[in-house]
Order: sequence, then structure tokens, then C-alpha cells
Amino acid sequence: MEKVFLAANESPTCAKCEGALKNAPVVGLVILSGLKKDGDEYTGGQILDPDNGKVYSSKIYLANGGKKLNVRGFVGVSLLGRSQVWERQE
Repeated sequence: MEKVFLAANESPTCAKCEGALKNAPVVGLVILSGLKKDGDEYTGGQILDPDNGKVYSSKIYLANGGKKLNVRGFVGVSLLGRSQVWERQE
């Protein structure tokens, strides 16, 4: 994570994370890990939600010429999850 825009009730640390990540600063925190290229997607990885400290299975793929990153975090099967689109900032 490179930059964080905090709301009034948010913490700049991963207060709910466990183990070595407990109270780690969110800026500089690795939140995506273990992804492997599978065709046009990257699958088999994990994503950390610093808001709740939980780790989910994940898959991602680039869209719009690399300007957008489609991120899906899920429990068990991909159907049971949530998607977000992250946009590259220039």
C-alpha cells in the first residue's frame, strides 16, 4: 500500500491483524500475496483486509489496458466474495 486516505474513525495501523502484522503501519503493508499467472488472470493468492485483519482467497486481472485492476476476495469459492476495481493513479 502506497498511500491511505483515512476517515475520522480509521487507524493508520492494522490493529485487528494477527501475528507479526499486529499494529503494523498500513502504508507499506503487503496486502496481496501468492498470486500466480493463469492465462489473463492471477489466481491462487490471498488478500488482507487491514480494516478487519482477515485474510481471504483472491484473484485479480488487469482491464482497460492496465489502467484498472479487478480484485476479487472470497471465502472458499469465488461465488462467496466481493469484487472491487482499483484504478491506476498517474
